[in-house]
Amino acid sequence: MVKFAGYSLITSFTPFDSVILKQNRRLSVNLCYKNQNNSRRLSTCTNKDILHAKAKMVARRYLPPWFSVAPMMEWTDNHYRTLARLLSKHAWLYTEMLAAETIVYQKGNLDRFLAFSPEQHPIVLQIGGSNLENIAKATELSNAYGYDEINFNCGCPSPRVAGHGCFGVRLMLDPKFVGEAMSVIAANTNVPVSVKCRIGVDDHDSYNELCDFIYKVSSLSPTRHFIIHSRKALLNGISPAENRTIPPLKYEYYYALLRDFPDLTFTLNGGINTVDEVNLCQTHFSFDL
Repeated sequence: MVKFAGYSLITSFTPFDSVILKQNRRLSVNLCYKNQNNSRRLSTCTNKDILHAKAKMVARRYLPPWFSVAPMMEWTDNHYRTLARLLSKHAWLYTEMLAAETIVYQKGNLDRFLAFSPEQHPIVLQIGGSNLENIAKATELSNAYGYDEINFNCGCPSPRVAGHGCFGVRLMLDPKFVGEAMSVIAANTNVPVSVKCRIGVDDHDSYNELCDFIYKVSSLSPTRHFIIHSRKALLNGISPAENRTIPPLKYEYYYALLRDFPDLTFTLNGGINTVDEVNLCQTHFSFDL
């Protein structure tokens, strides 16, 4: 395994009980690493400084998102997040993905979808969609609930989402739209924004194509944080559950992104379910704590 020097490992967390983690394999974990080499710049967005100010504002309130519970449909609901917060005071929690249309069309019943207890902070709202107007409205409506970050889903392989809905992981094939969507989200919130994605879709799974997606989204929007599920998605023939296990993990893509995009922050997702696996990931980095 290649060991990349020059990266600062910022993975530190209040550990979950390892026995609980081994018994509950559905508790997925994200790890966040940030490349500290500032020798190159990808692009300059006009609202980049605004985004950095937002991130600093959140950072003053909570520990950075070194460790987080990944968003899972029909799993990371309000009740689950309450349990997760009992297990860890500092892990960042994610909601289930909420379609922008759901938020917009249920604006008279938003507590059902967006309300959460104060103890769940820091918490990230994940939204999905393919209509810029609804994405903007949904983001604006969510502001009253005080989420700490807004995350845009470009990783869900569900046929209802990526197929009929034409969003989720299918949006990785349209980085220009994702850049526009992220600009719309950032313009309608006062908190940081991020993108959750896979490393590819079907036959569009080369590292160059992944780099093209990251480059275009970060160039066209103030997005500086990407959560990378290090598997590609297969849109035909397998279920969403199988999409979490059948496509092979390619952590080498994630490590290469750290090297090639030094100004961006990346979070590793996929196949990390126990504290032992967290520690194993750490061993592949040269780091300063």
